[in-house]
Amino acid sequence: MTAALAAIGPIMQLAFVPADPDAALAHWLKLGAGPFFALDHVGLEDVRYRGAPADIDFSMLLGYWGDLQIEIIRQHNAAPSIYKAWRDEGREGLHHVCILTDDMAAARAACAAAGAAIVQEAGVPGGGAVVYADTGGGPGTMVEILKPAPGGRAFFSFMREAHRGWDGTNPVRRLG
Repeated sequence: MTAALAAIGPIMQLAFVPADPDAALAHWLKLGAGPFFALDHVGLEDVRYRGAPADIDFSMLLGYWGDLQIEIIRQHNAAPSIYKAWRDEGREGLHHVCILTDDMAAARAACAAAGAAIVQEAGVPGGGAVVYADTGGGPGTMVEILKPAPGGRAFFSFMREAHRGWDGTNPVRRLG
């Protein structure tokens, strides 16, 4: 299974759904990650969890630790989702890794070939898409595959460059 998913692309992100997002943020800041960019009440399109429509209200903090993006997710409502299921199970630690792709059809085929089930998916406003595949077993078994909307890769580069020149001030920056 690993080889099939590894062929999609390199891991660019480690994502966490902690019980205490503020403590997780403080931890990553202490390690030198940041600044973090806050995306509150993320608006995705046609969200589906286990095949059914899902109205997930969540926010995320994105920051860099070197060249690796760190994501901290907070779900605000009780809608069924991969985030809620994780918290309901009382789990901590790595929730998922993220791989970028330009070919979502090929990524979905790689997941199917690897036996990884798509458990959550959505459209990204502006023309992107995201799927979360459960690879089965072990900690942090989800793999997010993201086809960024136009401008998404440039936004990630902007955040990475902000990290490279960061002096520790203004550790959380709110975005629309």
